Amino acid sequence: MSKTEKRSAARLAAVQALYQMELTGAGVLDATVEFERFWNGKEIEGLTFKPVEDAFFRDLVAGVVREQKTIDRRVDEALAKGWPLKRIETVLRAILRVATFELLFRKDVPPRVTISEYVDVARAFYDDDEPGLVNAVLDTLARSDRAEELAARN
Repeated sequence: MSKTEKRSAARLAAVQALYQMELTGAGVLDATVEFERFWNGKEIEGLTFKPVEDAFFRDLVAGVVREQKTIDRRVDEALAKGWPLKRIETVLRAILRVATFELLFRKDVPPRVTISEYVDVARAFYDDDEPGLVNAVLDTLARSDRAEELAARN
């Protein structure tokens, strides 16, 4: 698998790990170890979990936990008034948190790539308006924090 494919898989896995952490109260270490030991690159009940770029996966999960206050405040600012992040469904909240972490703290990843990747992650879970919401929130954040990069043609 290419580095791009492993990073895409890491994004999806990070969302799944954060979802699990929120439901079970598990910590970063427990969630990442469980994923790496039992899911990464394995086939379980007919589902194949693609291998991830391990360091990227760990950085996404740990980074969201470390920067969660900043992330949640920024997502709240980008959401429609009256719809704070805490009112958003758990999987969608995990997607927005990981994507926002990547946009704000992983400057090595172009903002257009981040937006596109997490819209795709949202499509893996939702068929309705949620991917559009992810796109709108991330576009708002990218225009605020990484406008110069968005303006430049990649």
